[in-house]
Amino acid sequence: MKSVAIAKLNDCPTSPRKMRLVADTVRGMGAFQALNVLKFSSREASIRLEKLLRSAIANWEAKNEGQRPEESDLIVRDIFVDGGRMLKRLQTAPQGRAHRIRKRSNHVTIIVDSAKN
Repeated sequence: MKSVAIAKLNDCPTSPRKMRLVADTVRGMGAFQALNVLKFSSREASIRLEKLLRSAIANWEAKNEGQRPEESDLIVRDIFVDGGRMLKRLQTAPQGRAHRIRKRSNHVTIIVDSAKN
């Protein structure tokens, strides 16, 4: 039985570039190996990705009752990061000017699949 599970995180207040750096490290890895990598990563984005990966594994368990994720060799089949909405702020600058600050956010999607097909 081939069943994939998806988990999404919308409007995460981290820039997409910083999130992609962490996402690229776990793409294609085993799910539990990826959890260990994210747990011991020093980047802030890894905390959010770890929680999202745990959610994807829980979604897989809900779809495949009676199967254990440890025995079915779950892998992170796909993970992608898209840009989200941008908050635009103004910061004061010298001589009466203002600079625009763009506070970026992103959307992350993780697809977890069983390696045994």
